[in-house]
Amino acid sequence: MDFDYAHYMLTEGRKGKENPADSSSPSREAYRKQLAETFNMNRTRILAFKNKPPTPTEAIPNEFSSAAHQVKSAKPRRHIPQTSERTLDAPDLVDDYYLNLLDWGSSNVLSIALGSTVYLWDASDGNTSELVTIDEESGPVTSVKWAPDGRHIAVGLNNSEVQLWDSTANRLLRTLRGGHGSRVGALDWNNHILTTGGMDGQIINNDVRVRAHIVETYQGHHQEVCGLKWSASGQQLASGGNDNLLHIWDRSMASSNAPTQWLHRLEEHTAAVKALAWCPFQGNLLASGGGGGDRCIKFWNTHTGACLNSVDTGSQVCALLWNKNERELLSSHGFTHNQLTLWKYPSMVKIAELTGHTSRVLFMAQSPDGCTVASAAGDETLRFWNVFGTPEVAKPAPKTNSEPFAHLNRIR
Repeated sequence: MDFDYAHYMLTEGRKGKENPADSSSPSREAYRKQLAETFNMNRTRILAFKNKPPTPTEAIPNEFSSAAHQVKSAKPRRHIPQTSERTLDAPDLVDDYYLNLLDWGSSNVLSIALGSTVYLWDASDGNTSELVTIDEESGPVTSVKWAPDGRHIAVGLNNSEVQLWDSTANRLLRTLRGGHGSRVGALDWNNHILTTGGMDGQIINNDVRVRAHIVETYQGHHQEVCGLKWSASGQQLASGGNDNLLHIWDRSMASSNAPTQWLHRLEEHTAAVKALAWCPFQGNLLASGGGGGDRCIKFWNTHTGACLNSVDTGSQVCALLWNKNERELLSSHGFTHNQLTLWKYPSMVKIAELTGHTSRVLFMAQSPDGCTVASAAGDETLRFWNVFGTPEVAKPAPKTNSEPFAHLNRIR
């Protein structure tokens, strides 16, 4: 890369060819040859191959260079504990893949249904209280779901009813009846709308503020609905069923006088679809997990219905949770390892495998700050994992003074 020579060849060197009269004198020609030899300008190519450069001697000792490298990658690697930080007994937890018996509310209280009883565990002080025990004819409890306010909780029952409770007053507010023909195993809230999914394949939107609570129905599943999740915007609902189907429903297509038509009917899973999780950093990205005959986590663009990726996890996918602070996804599994697996997204490289449960990890819930995950399994234990790290404290934004010339002293 001899730029002086290159410049000469592109400018001076061409003058003789373009102006033959100038270069006709013998003395000038001799001078040009002498100049060319002196400055090694008889090369034929500008970018010529040469011998390999000599290997540089190690000027900096290794320990200094590695220290410099560490300074460069200033962000420390997050430590992910491989064992649960706390384990609680969960006797009589119903070992049923199709139910949803664990939820963590916005007021930092965890609800878990054990048999016919719903217990509340306050994560801030570790106190446990009993919310309700359902009588034998109506029980067991088949689903629990906190309302966004962290105070009210919906409890789905084996007898097709849904109860709404005020957790602070320990009071039953109302019972939703007449919608489903059998147990209600899936629940999710969209503001004041409680969406319920039943063993009858029905999905119902219930407006809990009004007496005639059934305001919309979705018909597309012909077996038990076991997964229900509203997107963060409240515009799209994902539903999964024991019929191996995944549906995406859109609020804009809602119909009050007839069953609403689905936006997408996705048939790629080959087993029940229970695990559903909307991505917190991309509104139209949904992750879904298939049961024992499928074992795959699939990613969907819910606007187009396109399957973006499919990963065979090797075992039944029971639940999925996104990390709110990093681009990561946590999955919980059944046979054979009964593990929780943390994946990097979108590469889907395994970051960690968390083991400890001795039976399939049926349910997962995330703390309000997004850092701790609770998992409940058929081994009748509830485990807490510090898997998503600690959230970075957001720096307070500098106060912007909207008043013009506020920084100047005033003369009154």
